[in-house]
Amino acid sequence: MLNARIFAFVVAAVSAVGLTAQAQDYQESAFWQQEVDAGNLPPVAKRIPDAPKVVDLELRNRETGQQGGTLRTMVTRAKDVRQMVVYGYARLVGYNERYELEADILRDYENEDDKKFTLHLRPGHMWSDGHPFTSEDFRYWWEDVANNELLQPSGPVDFLRVEGELPKVSFPDAHTVIYEWSKPNPQFLQSLAEARPPFIYRPAHLLKPYHADYTDEETLSERLYEARVRSWAALHNRLDNMYKFDNPDLATLQPWMLATKDGKSRFLFVRNPYYHRVDKNGVQLPYVDVVEMQVVAPGLVAAKANAGEVDLQARGLDFKDTAILKKGEATGGYTTKLWSNGTASQIAIYPNLNYNDNMWRDTMRDVRFRRALSLAINRKIINKSLYFGLANSGGMTVLPISPFFREENRNAWAIRDLEKANALLDEMGLDQRDQDGYRLLPDGRPAWIVVETAGERQEVENALQIIIDNWAEIGVKLIMRPLERDILRNRVYAGETMASTWFGWDNGLPQTYTSPGYLAPWDQAFQSWPKWGQYHQTHGEVGEPPDMVAAIQLNDLAHKWTRAYGAVERGVIWQEMVDIHADNVFAIGLLNGAPQPVVVSNQLRNVPDKAIWAWSPGSHFGVHRPDEFFFEQ
Repeated sequence: MLNARIFAFVVAAVSAVGLTAQAQDYQESAFWQQEVDAGNLPPVAKRIPDAPKVVDLELRNRETGQQGGTLRTMVTRAKDVRQMVVYGYARLVGYNERYELEADILRDYENEDDKKFTLHLRPGHMWSDGHPFTSEDFRYWWEDVANNELLQPSGPVDFLRVEGELPKVSFPDAHTVIYEWSKPNPQFLQSLAEARPPFIYRPAHLLKPYHADYTDEETLSERLYEARVRSWAALHNRLDNMYKFDNPDLATLQPWMLATKDGKSRFLFVRNPYYHRVDKNGVQLPYVDVVEMQVVAPGLVAAKANAGEVDLQARGLDFKDTAILKKGEATGGYTTKLWSNGTASQIAIYPNLNYNDNMWRDTMRDVRFRRALSLAINRKIINKSLYFGLANSGGMTVLPISPFFREENRNAWAIRDLEKANALLDEMGLDQRDQDGYRLLPDGRPAWIVVETAGERQEVENALQIIIDNWAEIGVKLIMRPLERDILRNRVYAGETMASTWFGWDNGLPQTYTSPGYLAPWDQAFQSWPKWGQYHQTHGEVGEPPDMVAAIQLNDLAHKWTRAYGAVERGVIWQEMVDIHADNVFAIGLLNGAPQPVVVSNQLRNVPDKAIWAWSPGSHFGVHRPDEFFFEQ
């Protein structure tokens, strides 16, 4: 970790104006020069791995840049400092712009029939505090964290289980790690490349002092007392927060490291002096020295961007903000780019099939009800009102870039037809109405559906206002209820929410090698079946087993995909799962492909003009490698 002297220098350097460095072969960055001169840091040639990741910018039509500068961006919650892990996108293996996997932190890897994966580390690679990054960091996580019941009660993360079988993990030498199963695990590499990586390694040298197996009881008790924590496991987990990225004392492999302790509204991230990537001229990345992340109210992101207060911003901006952003370009010194969106649906409504009310649960589980709700929606009006007709109307399915896209799936139960919608509801027996014209459930209650939102996207509320009128035409009342995001999720997971809204599948671009787990009832985050997801994620300890025919089919197909040996068989399985979703309308998609505005400073180079804004795969900016962005002198 940074010592106090270096940390003090960081604070001073960030406050300086015009901090830049001329890019030459292994020329020390101006940012760290003072610490090198003082003997607190070794020279850059000794900080870079023996075999660094060399990026060829010209091959990808990018400019070779220079180090220096501070990049300003914004988030709407302090906890979203974790976006720096997403944007930084240092992964063992990661996607390139063509969504092909390639080694990144790893020097290389070997894949034997998706059963045996041999991971080769880069000799000389070090954590951000200068400690060697070796197979011991993988061993510590596997043996002392993932398989420790106090630290991880549910055991190793789910993607490491193949039909209940955990891998055999070995560490032949300091730079080799082997994962091996008796059956294929085709999702292993893809999981390592995700926006939220599983981190199958830890800075063991920093965490061992807080682990009961490596520290005597008296010393550990003193540390617990100082931290005011009751158990060593709680303290270890508090410190071990690599994705949250809120502990400046925890070493990292990301391009930038947190330099703000106990921040509230402004966070600074400074260049990792031991980062493993260099350009072909030998200049260590990232080019940008400092990232300044400010926390602002959600409604202020567009206004502040319009005023030129950011250098790179997409999060917190919606298509509706495009007009005001365009107006501010002349005086704000930025350009508004419009990227494609990689989510399966810009807005989706999720009926909770695990809702705690039995009558409503049975009603929403009847596919005729979900189809009727979808058929009643006027997607053309929503598209025209919210996106000037630039999005694609349709139900939730994969995007045209995916080989599993079918036009009939996008149109399935998604072309407005009030006559058919009313007929379906009548056929269900919901043919009685109250004095206000709303249908009655079998127990006499009116068909009022409370749709809860995260209250963060005005476009969602605007779309629901249109749907209120649409559903009233078929005798169903929509009541909108905005909540804070975390409260909404907790209510969904507990079965207390009748219906909710969110984006569609994060990954609308699946290929044969993409795990279809998010189409199966495997994750509580899919808001239509949180308790089925809990059951899978906790191996039956919590939640409920799927008890609907179509959900069981999806579950079986996802397991079948994990056992498949070839791309053809996996593709057939994928297509069947996509088709099942389209026909069953588990989530009611409204439209997709809405342009995503991206504000970019006119001085910032190597940011693509056209790209895909996607959480998975892509990690938003991550796949486009912000460590290669630089400021023009």
